[in-house]
Amino acid sequence: MSEQNETVIRPKLHHVSLKTTRLQEMVDWYALVIGAEVVYQSAIGAFITNDEANHRFGLVSPPLTDDPEKLAHTGMHHTGFEFDTVDDLLATYVRLKAEGIEPHLAMDHGITTSLYYVDPDGNSVELQVDNFGDWQKSTAFMRSSPRFDEGPLGEFFDPEEMLKARRVGTSQEELHRRAYAGEWRVDYDMRMPMPPSE
Repeated sequence: MSEQNETVIRPKLHHVSLKTTRLQEMVDWYALVIGAEVVYQSAIGAFITNDEANHRFGLVSPPLTDDPEKLAHTGMHHTGFEFDTVDDLLATYVRLKAEGIEPHLAMDHGITTSLYYVDPDGNSVELQVDNFGDWQKSTAFMRSSPRFDEGPLGEFFDPEEMLKARRVGTSQEELHRRAYAGEWRVDYDMRMPMPPSE
């Protein structure tokens, strides 16, 4: 092996580890929201996955305290999970709403239609579908679209209105067009809710 190999070898993102004061609540929430299963759990942590990997989340629970200033501090903003279709995204929205879990934010970013949820520790979790159905196309849109450059966050939307439109047969492309045009715009507080105090 050459000592001066300048080629960057690109590893794939494998997992995210989160510190938590609510281990079992977090395990249960991720099981409900993204279908995560426990691979291993002990008193100090858990390894969970929702695919064939040995784990996609590490949840570690050493002695900790919650940070009351969490939202004002630097750190991870959110994790994201992608569905294959808008029907999968909307079916998950309906299922979670029946469990009392509703998004704190819904946005059409141009590249994705996204619903954001808050886990028991106050971390934001994005559930999304690619609006182009092709990462090359959505990447090209990000790089070349004046509209994306003007407002990369996109438009807020009401998921109930999107759900109604889909139920009467509106295509995924048309759902995206209407949401991105602001037809179903609602105002959201961009700040994430804080976890409950101990």
